[in-house]
Amino acid sequence: MQDESDFYDEIECHQSASERYFGLSWAKLFIAFILVVFLGVYIGVLLFGENSLVVLFQLEEYEDYLVNETDRLKLENAALQKEYFELKGLQPDGNFE
Repeated sequence: MQDESDFYDEIECHQSASERYFGLSWAKLFIAFILVVFLGVYIGVLLFGENSLVVLFQLEEYEDYLVNETDRLKLENAALQKEYFELKGLQPDGNFE
């Protein structure tokens, strides 16, 4: 039992703090940190950047607005055409009186 304890103590003495706590050498820990930072920035750009998911949702909302506005304007145009034909003394279906 004493031999195992001495063995683990010897291993701990030869390991750096990063190897003891994270299981990685300083170089690997630094590379992992850089990768995490770049991945975070990349995901941030995907979610909030110029070509992001937020912009996609805004464009879909604007498309819905334009479709509704088009339908409203078509109905308004039909009502105005009907009024125009009535004022001209014609029937809305195009037949003369």
